Formats: sequence, C-alpha cells, structure tokens
Amino acid sequence: MQVSHAIFGLDPMWLSGIILVIVYIVLIMEKLNRAVTALLGAMLMIYCGLLNQHQALEKVDFNTLWLLTGMMMLVNITAKTGVFQYVAIRSAKWVRADPIGIMLMLTGITALFSALLDNVTTVLLVTPITLLITEQLRVRAFPYLFATIVASNIGGTATLIGDPPNIIIGSKNGLSFAEFIYHLTPIAVLILIAVCAMLWLTQRRGLKTTLRARASIMRFDEKEAITDAHLLKKCGLVFGLVLLGFFYYGSATLLFQAYGSMSSGMATTLHFLY
Repeated sequence: MQVSHAIFGLDPMWLSGIILVIVYIVLIMEKLNRAVTALLGAMLMIYCGLLNQHQALEKVDFNTLWLLTGMMMLVNITAKTGVFQYVAIRSAKWVRADPIGIMLMLTGITALFSALLDNVTTVLLVTPITLLITEQLRVRAFPYLFATIVASNIGGTATLIGDPPNIIIGSKNGLSFAEFIYHLTPIAVLILIAVCAMLWLTQRRGLKTTLRARASIMRFDEKEAITDAHLLKKCGLVFGLVLLGFFYYGSATLLFQAYGSMSSGMATTLHFLY
C-alpha cells in the first residue's frame, strides 16, 4: 500500500528521503552505535506514518537474521580457541617469514576464512596477528592490512554465508548454498589470483627485512596460540555439521539453513558456558 500523506501532511517521498539522509549522516559521524542508528531511523519511518507495523515487519528477513546470529555465535566462540592465530603464525613460518610470502599467505587465509565465516569478523580476527607479525619484521603494516581488507571482500563474495548481502540476495532469488558457490566461487578465485599477482609485482621490492627479524618470527610457537583444544574440537565438529547441512538442505529454502545455523550457535554456546 502506497502512502499518500505522512505526518503533518508532508510528502512521503521527501520525508523518507530526509530521514534516510539524517541516518546516513549519523552513521558517518560514528557518534552512535550503527545498529541503534538504523533502528531509530526505522522507528521514525513508522512514527511519521510512512509505514505501519505490519508493513515494517514484512520487510524484516528473519531467516537472514537467524542465519547471521547463529554463524556469529559460532565464530565468536571459535575465536576464543586461538585457531585463527595458530593458522596465521603457521602460515608465516611455512614461507620462512619472507615478507612478501607472508602477505600472500595472509591474503589467501583471509579470503578462505571470509568465505566460510563473516568477512568483517575475519578481518577483526586476522588484523591483530598481522600487526604483530609486521612489528616483528619491522615493515610497514599498511600493505598487509590493505591486502587483508581486499581479500576479505573477495572471499566474502564466494559463498552464501560470506557476507550479509549474499544471504539477502540468495534469500530473495531462491539460490541454494551450492548454487551460489557454483556461480560465484570460480570468479572469486580468479580475482583473488589476480590480486595476489598484483601484490607480488608491486610490493616484492618494497618489503625488505633483516634475517634477525625473520628469525624472531620463526621462534613463534604456534601451538601456544591454541588456548582451548577441547573447545576447538567441539567447534570444528559443529561447524563441519553446519556446512554439511547447508549443502544438504540448500536446495530447499533459507529457512533450513537459518535453523541449522541458529541451532549450531546455541549448541556451541551451551558447550562453551557449561
């Protein structure tokens, strides 16, 4: 139903546009939590008569919210095991602490994690260890952080659960988990290879360090990064079952994936707390 008049007889198009601009200004200023800002904007839409409560609820994709909530619960608990730090340190040692090798390894790891997890969460998890490694190597952190951010966006594009917009797109178009991978993962892989080649060509001469700095990286013990091996096994089992569920029920609807993700997140939370 199209609204002909809003509060005080104002034009709905102009009023909704003004609210949208105000919300974006507050988001850019970062003076208020982004979720709170978005919800306040939605409330204004209702209070100003631009939407009624029934219309507002129809616009909420609860399947997407459940899927995101479950995956974030699972990721946040898995992060407490230190597995992401373990993989980053292990990868750095695998290339003998070579600066350009570490950059390419972190790029690939970030893309992989972003494809299986939320890409924003992946960046938050990889960034601290990236800063630690660059500090030990005594090289600029910016190229590494730039590569991490680019890789997270590429990896997040590859799967249905890699980025929130992907979930919305899949939900609206009826794409299954496997179909999304079939259409987008090959393209994401090709783009990632191109980005790695560009990084190697542009950064290999500028990233130089000393043998002593590289030796300090090689002295890292990646096993010390694992803080809870028992919890890691539980999280790995649950995450594996979730991925199997995505493939098995992916041909149905996002509802099955949302229930599976939410159930796994709750199960992992209970294991963590008790």
